[in-house]
Amino acid sequence: MDMNGEFVIAADRQAVWNALNDPYTLKACLPGCEVLDKVSDTQFTATMRAAVGPVKAKFTSNLTLEDLDPPYSYTISGQGKGGSAGFAKGAAKVRLEPCDEGTQLIYEVNMQVGGKLAQIGSRLIGGTARKIADQFFSRFAEIMSTS
Repeated sequence: MDMNGEFVIAADRQAVWNALNDPYTLKACLPGCEVLDKVSDTQFTATMRAAVGPVKAKFTSNLTLEDLDPPYSYTISGQGKGGSAGFAKGAAKVRLEPCDEGTQLIYEVNMQVGGKLAQIGSRLIGGTARKIADQFFSRFAEIMSTS
């Protein structure tokens, strides 16, 4: 499944970049995130609860930042295991561009799911993924506007 979008953040590019690399900010923005720990400058571990239709699961994930070009872009990739619910893995390319209102954040996501999650159907998974992305970026924009 592929997904992309754009959000305008009312902050300069460096501030947005810093927040995108801050585990406290990321945890506050990720729906269902219970734990987000920074293991190194390019690695995080996370525990999240998610529901996709009738399937509810707790996912443990490893996230890696790649293709770093501070403060312009990076790719965040990861894989989450949700026990009997299955797995999700994917990558998001994130690019930051200056704009009149602050910074335009542009993202492209490629994601795959397996197990019970794959049996639910791509429409339901796609809708849930879009909802999570919208919640993340809405919270992110809100946090950045109050910083």
